[in-house]
Amino acid sequence: MSQVIRFHETGGPEVLRWESLEVGPPGPGEARVRHYAVGLNYIDTYHRSGLYPVPLPSGIGLEGAGVVEAVGEGVTEVRPGDRVAYAGGPLGAYAEVRNIPAANLVELPAEIDFETGAAMMLQGMTAQYLLRRTYRVKPGDTILIHAAAGGVGLIVCQWAKALGATVIGTVGSEEKAELARAHGCDVPILYKRVDFAEQVREITKGAGVAVVYDSIGKDTFMDSLTCLRPIGTMVLFGAASGPVPPVDLGLLAKHGSLFVTRPTLFTYVARREDLVATAQDLFDVVVSGKVRIEVNQRYALADAAVAHTDLEARRTTGSTILLP
Repeated sequence: MSQVIRFHETGGPEVLRWESLEVGPPGPGEARVRHYAVGLNYIDTYHRSGLYPVPLPSGIGLEGAGVVEAVGEGVTEVRPGDRVAYAGGPLGAYAEVRNIPAANLVELPAEIDFETGAAMMLQGMTAQYLLRRTYRVKPGDTILIHAAAGGVGLIVCQWAKALGATVIGTVGSEEKAELARAHGCDVPILYKRVDFAEQVREITKGAGVAVVYDSIGKDTFMDSLTCLRPIGTMVLFGAASGPVPPVDLGLLAKHGSLFVTRPTLFTYVARREDLVATAQDLFDVVVSGKVRIEVNQRYALADAAVAHTDLEARRTTGSTILLP
């Protein structure tokens, strides 16, 4: 038996239940993983709330790190005893033990502990595809990252700085501004006090930024477009404030022949070779010290509802993990 978090109806954090679930032997192509740490991500709240519908009842969570206990028929990617980490479906990471497709797993380097591994995979691989594939940041670029003190934000700030970019970030408090600045954000903007788009234009002397990385959505999208330089790239990779309403594409011409994309990590790592390469790039910058993964909150797995409440109330910074 494994203790797991599941939900039988969509809604607020209160719908999350602590349950016992029988975990059988891994099937063909699967591995059984005992988690030592589980990652908490904003997308988990989308599944729980119904914003991203899933069949019910359902497990929850997309990220974890632990040890392979057994493998099913045909598995060649991992072996029992391997230290592994993952970020991706199927849902069910909020569990002590689970079976998961072995092709989703990557070997965790010895230099990276389980807590860091669980905290970094989804956010870190998201930062990788944003910075190295969706818009390839170059030395001399100026970029804008919303929620700069969040999990993805802190990684993007450090990584972009290491790539030679000037980093502007929006944050919600002085404390978060200091945190972002300590992680490579050159100019934190307190968006509750000032118009961030106006500030970006002032900082860039009217030139605009090469790219905006926006995980906020409805509340920031339109103003973010005005921050871009001509032929700039608007990357909408989340919707923390809600989905963006339909947009008149003529605005893209008006603001300078802009590009807009709505990427997801799961598209970028759908092929095994892309998953391994993305994870390896992340591991390299972490092991080298260019990017620090800081676990700023830890909750017992059984307290997942409390963790969700704090996450949605913007009471968390950096990465958060759940401990089985």
